[in-house]
Amino acid sequence: MPGAAIDWPGFPPFQGSGPVMMYRAPRLPALLGLCACLLLACHAGRPADDQTRAQTTVPEAGDGEHMVSMDSPAQAAAPPSARRRASPHWPEAALEAGQAQASCDSDYVGHGDGQALASLAQADVIAALAPCREAGLVRIRYQGKINAGFTELAWRVAEIANRLGIHKRILDLDSSGGQVEDAIRAGDVIGESGWTIWVREGSVCHSACVFVLAAGDNRMISGKVGIHRMMRISSRATSRAELAQELREVYDNVKAYLERNGAAVALADLMMTVPNRRLRLLGPDELVAYGLDGPNAVQDDLDRIRLGRKCGEDFVRRRVPFAVPFDGRCRVPDASLDAMNECGLGLRGEFGFPDPACKAESPMAELDACGEGGVACLPIREQDAAAQASPAAAADGVKAAHAALP
Repeated sequence: MPGAAIDWPGFPPFQGSGPVMMYRAPRLPALLGLCACLLLACHAGRPADDQTRAQTTVPEAGDGEHMVSMDSPAQAAAPPSARRRASPHWPEAALEAGQAQASCDSDYVGHGDGQALASLAQADVIAALAPCREAGLVRIRYQGKINAGFTELAWRVAEIANRLGIHKRILDLDSSGGQVEDAIRAGDVIGESGWTIWVREGSVCHSACVFVLAAGDNRMISGKVGIHRMMRISSRATSRAELAQELREVYDNVKAYLERNGAAVALADLMMTVPNRRLRLLGPDELVAYGLDGPNAVQDDLDRIRLGRKCGEDFVRRRVPFAVPFDGRCRVPDASLDAMNECGLGLRGEFGFPDPACKAESPMAELDACGEGGVACLPIREQDAAAQASPAAAADGVKAAHAALP
């Protein structure tokens, strides 16, 4: 049919010289109506889980540098042991893109977040922690990026806390993420030094911060936790295959880290599915399922062995069941961290805690202050915070810390 025309709205007729099939496309209004019907049908048939996932995957404000990998995979492969620096002279380090405050009190609602840490110099860290020696508790409020400065903060505070005998430690986090390898290094330090990690209401722990969260002995979450794919910096890749190989090696290190810290390896796979410039918020059930909320599974196993020897099997039998009603009655959606703590402190009396013989090992002991000479533990919020940070106590703490120097 020479000269046959194909009539397509909005386009000039096609003139063919050979046999063609005549086809008249539907008019534009009909096409739009058909598309609308198909979209409605797809939406109506979408499973509820997919709809929830779409709602919790949101654009990430910022420059996409919330989870970046910079080191070669070999540099981050081996988990670093806790560093023991023989010299009292620490190398220079600074907090960049972050700030830290130190408090001897867990009651952030009533008493705030404490004094700003002047620097990471040894004298300044000692001065910040010395007033907490009497209470035996320090809470570090950190707001900022996860980077080399944060890793130094984690190690230096733990080192001075060890010298001062401050064994109850709370890391109060608010971070949008940062550098993957530094998060892993900091997490390994935190995992070796007995920290409870908070993400309280109004705070976030996104991207690389999630690796730090995974390392805590116990995690209390009232804020938002989100994940996404990491971005590789200083890559030599020139093809998708080469970049995929680099990322595979980095993710192998990430998976090894998650495994040794009691978090689900599947978390790394989920991260790979979320574009770097978007954010996938994890719901309460997911946080538990991926091992990011509540007691750390690996630490829990170690504690059962250690506490069985130190405190007896009866203590262990009471400690383990405490977590069940705590999760059901205290760790509820939209509850503030302060409310969870109050609930837990009230609940533990039903299980005979704090235990007279093992006060420091009792559930939520990080919220207690134990006096000298076997004085009963009382919640810090019931004590006079000013008395804990008295000049005399601070001066004694400074002397003790310096006396413990090599």
